[in-house]
Amino acid sequence: MLHGIDVSAFQSSSYDTDGLSFVFIKATEGRSYVNPRLAAQTKTARDAGLVVGFYHFLWPGHLGDQADHFLRHAPDRPGDLLAVDWENTGDGTHASNAEKDRFLRKLKESRPDNRILLYCNRHFWLDIDTTSYAGDGLWIADYVSAGKPRITAKWRFHQYTSEPHDKNVARFADADDLRDWATS
Repeated sequence: MLHGIDVSAFQSSSYDTDGLSFVFIKATEGRSYVNPRLAAQTKTARDAGLVVGFYHFLWPGHLGDQADHFLRHAPDRPGDLLAVDWENTGDGTHASNAEKDRFLRKLKESRPDNRILLYCNRHFWLDIDTTSYAGDGLWIADYVSAGKPRITAKWRFHQYTSEPHDKNVARFADADDLRDWATS
């Protein structure tokens, strides 16, 4: 299994890349927030030769505006991964299944050269999701043993801890396999 992390403005721009094959970087949230460390965190990942993913924290409503906002700020580069982070917002709401699906489809239409992923936690996947639509792959958060999320659905990435930062594994044979999938 391959190892990676995800970072946001809470992490350093010069995070440690030793032993990593990929990184997901928070790009945007809602209709206005942009990670102030986006460019520097992206440079760190690219300099290390990692597969790079970008994610958008989805709020309910204004899906077109949110998608446009994300696509304006996430680099447009074939082989990068794009993900939607679907979970409860700071005010306890969340985008509906239809909104989540529409957002994923809009990304796929707008960026056909990128793999599109759904990030959500186990509770959302099992108890909130009603469509099982995850674009090109599921990135599941379940804080258990790495690579053993408690779901039966096929997953591509598993976030297994947030201590001391968000750590993930990917279900690929090796880094070349991941890179081939990301660019196919």
